[in-house]
Amino acid sequence: MSKEGSSFKDALQNVFATSAILIAFIVAYILFSQIMGNPVNFEGGNPKGQPLDGNYLGIIYKGGYIVPILMTCVLVLIIFIFERIITLSRAKGKGRLNTFVRNLQVLLAEDKIEEAMEACDKQKGSLANVMKAGLLRYRDLQNDKELEKDQKILSIQKSFEEATALELPMLSRNMVIFSTLASISVLIGLIGTVLGMIRAFAALAQAGAPDALALATGISEALVNTAFGITGSTFAIIAFNYFSTTIDSYTFKIDEAGFSLTQTFAASLKA
Repeated sequence: MSKEGSSFKDALQNVFATSAILIAFIVAYILFSQIMGNPVNFEGGNPKGQPLDGNYLGIIYKGGYIVPILMTCVLVLIIFIFERIITLSRAKGKGRLNTFVRNLQVLLAEDKIEEAMEACDKQKGSLANVMKAGLLRYRDLQNDKELEKDQKILSIQKSFEEATALELPMLSRNMVIFSTLASISVLIGLIGTVLGMIRAFAALAQAGAPDALALATGISEALVNTAFGITGSTFAIIAFNYFSTTIDSYTFKIDEAGFSLTQTFAASLKA
């Protein structure tokens, strides 16, 4: 992948991320206002009243206007989980990576560079892209009569580093969204919790008998926002850790394959 192609993909990803957040907010607000706030979910058909017994849509609606923001966080999380699954599956390429690396090692041992590059074209993915860049340099250096042995080894190492540097941003792109959602979901939920408790204590502070409806609404608002915030944060942390582990595995395989190719090249220079 060229640097120009990488920059173009970065621009597309930024547009995608911004659009995903806006769409998620619109969908969340429609769900909140039109479905959860539907009068059929409340006693007497009044959304300002109590939710029907066991009607969770009405209960969530009572969480107040912080709920659509928390729902947006959850929807964005779901969108980017699918985005990461699709992107990392493409980065993996076709077939098992361990088998692909072993086949390359066999082909390199037999000095079948062209066959190895064809295998990279069939495999596709980040590892195949890095290996193909290294193999192209490998063949060029084999025919180079001017550079010294150490210079050739440094040159092929540099080609691997450059190819890897172009692939790694694609692997780790949008990971910051998971870490951000893990933090802000709890904080936004806490804001909703505090607002709900303020409403509940305001109902208790009234002269005479407390306003039972306002008290119940305040408590519902606090608990719903707490639940949404903790849930969103929990799933964001799980997603971040899972995808980080997967990316680390891909990176290790790229480094392992690059080191193997470099060692094979160095050994061939001794002959």
